[in-house]
Formats: sequence, C-alpha cells, structure tokens
Amino acid sequence: QVQLVESGGGLVQPGGSLRLSCAASGSILSIYTMGWYRQAPGKQRELVAVITSDGTTNYLDSVKGRFTISRDNAKNTVYLQMSSLKPEDTAVYYCNRAWAPQRALWSWAQGTQVTVSS
Repeated sequence: QVQLVESGGGLVQPGGSLRLSCAASGSILSIYTMGWYRQAPGKQRELVAVITSDGTTNYLDSVKGRFTISRDNAKNTVYLQMSSLKPEDTAVYYCNRAWAPQRALWSWAQGTQVTVSS
C-alpha cells in the first residue's frame, strides 16, 4: 500500500516562497506521472502541477512561471517549489498520481497547509 507524506507548508507573506515535499513509501514514484493538487476552503481540489516519468512538466495557467515541480528519484520524493506566492494560492496542497483514472489514485494523505497572508 502506497503512503504519501506531504510537508513544507506554512505561513508566508505575499511574494514569498516555499518548497513542498512529497515522500512516498510502498511504491517507486519515478515510474508514475505525479502531480501536486490543492484545495482551498469551499472549492474543489484542482491539479496544479504535473511531472511525467520522463520529466515533462505541466502547470495550471495561474501558477505558470511561479511554481516548479521536480522529482528526486533517489529519494523517492516529488517537490513543488513555489515563488511569488499570492493570497489566492492559499490552500491545502496534496500530491498523488496525475493524469490517471480516479480509481488509480492512491489514498489521499493529510496534505500540507499553505497560507499566504500579510
């Protein structure tokens, strides 16, 4: 059974930066297309960034140029570097498989809270 653990969130001022980490056990992340998702209060979860097994990346339009997804296969970890953060980036951030059928997603972990506020 795959277990995901997200970390790195926190409170940051607008314009600040954070790096989120997603560590996995029970599977090798490098063979999967992985994504970072976020869910703001009262809104549906949305896919923010994707990285394929060959390293191709894709981003939600609203985060292009500000967020960078990467992976360290040796550490079985996926990262999300976020910069120029805006209040509208405030959400709980999760990682999981991406571009896969809903039934193929792993169990959602607790996520990591990102709050952008002055």
